[in-house]
Amino acid sequence: MTFGGLLKKGIAALVLLLCFAPPLAAQIEDQLSAYTGANAKGYLQPFSSAFGADLNTGIFRTASIPKMGPKIRLELQIMSVIFGDDDRTFRAVTERGFTPKTYANAPTVVGSGKALMVEAADSTAFFFPGGFDLNSFALAAPQLRVGGVFGTEVILRYFALNIGGSDDSSGTELGNISLFGIGLKHSISQYLPPLFPVNLSAGFFWQTFSLGENKEGDKLISSKTLSIGVQASKKMAMFFEPYAGVSYDTHSMSVSYESKASDTPIDIDVDFEKESSMHLTLGLMLEFPVVKGFAEYNIAGQNSFALGLGFGI
Repeated sequence: MTFGGLLKKGIAALVLLLCFAPPLAAQIEDQLSAYTGANAKGYLQPFSSAFGADLNTGIFRTASIPKMGPKIRLELQIMSVIFGDDDRTFRAVTERGFTPKTYANAPTVVGSGKALMVEAADSTAFFFPGGFDLNSFALAAPQLRVGGVFGTEVILRYFALNIGGSDDSSGTELGNISLFGIGLKHSISQYLPPLFPVNLSAGFFWQTFSLGENKEGDKLISSKTLSIGVQASKKMAMFFEPYAGVSYDTHSMSVSYESKASDTPIDIDVDFEKESSMHLTLGLMLEFPVVKGFAEYNIAGQNSFALGLGFGI
C-alpha cells in the first residue's frame, strides 16, 4: 500500500471514531437532565478523569531531536483508558424535594445502564438515571511534529468538525467537536557528552477539548490539560526504540446542560476541581524509513494506553 493510501485510511479511522462522540453526547445530556446539583458531578466524574488521562497520553515519544535538521511528522493515534469497578457507582442523594432524603450508590455515566429507583413510604419514587455500561473510553487525535531547530521541536494537535446533530429542545449543537494542543520539546542531550547512554529531552504540552455548543456559546463538555515532563529513549536496534517519560499533569473540566428535573427547565453549570498527578510513560517505537509505529502504557491518576502511526521523517 502506498504512503497516500495509508494516510487516507488513518484519517478515515480517526474521523469514524470522532463521529461516535455526538450521539454519545446527546445521550449523556439526556441522562444529566434528571439532575440539578452535586449528583451531576458525581455522575460524570469518571469521564472527567478519563478525558484528562486520554488527552495527556501519546504526546512525547523519542527523546532524540536533531540540533539542526529537518523533522516533520504527521501522527494519527488513539488514546484509551480502562474503567475499574470504583468508577461505576457514586454516592448520590435524592433531589426535587423527595422525602425522606435518601442516599444510594447510583450508576455513574460509565456504570450500569439500569436506572436505580428509591421508593418512599407514600409510594412516590425517585429514579437515578443509568449509565452506559462502558468498560473503556477512547479519544483519537491527529498530531504534527516539526523540528529541529537548536534541538527543539514544536508539537501541534488540532481537529475541528461539525458533523451535524442537535438537541432541538435545548438548542445544543452536539456535532461540534474541537481539539487544539500546542507544546515544545527540547533536547537535553545536546548539552551532554556524546557517549551519554540515552537521549534526554524535556517539554510541555497544553490542550483544550470541547464537545457540543448551545445557543449562548456554552460547551456541553469543555476540558483543558497541561503536561510538563522529561523523556528518555535509546535506539536498541535498527527499528526499535524504547522510551520512557515522567511528567506532571493537570486537568480541568466543565459541563453545561439544561436540567428538566423541574417544571421549568434550568441551565446548570458544573465545574470539576482541577486534578493533578504524576505520570509515568513506558513505550516502544518502531521506526521505518517513512512510517513510524508506537505503543505505550501510562501510569497516572487514571492509567491509560495509546497506539498509533506516524508518517514523515
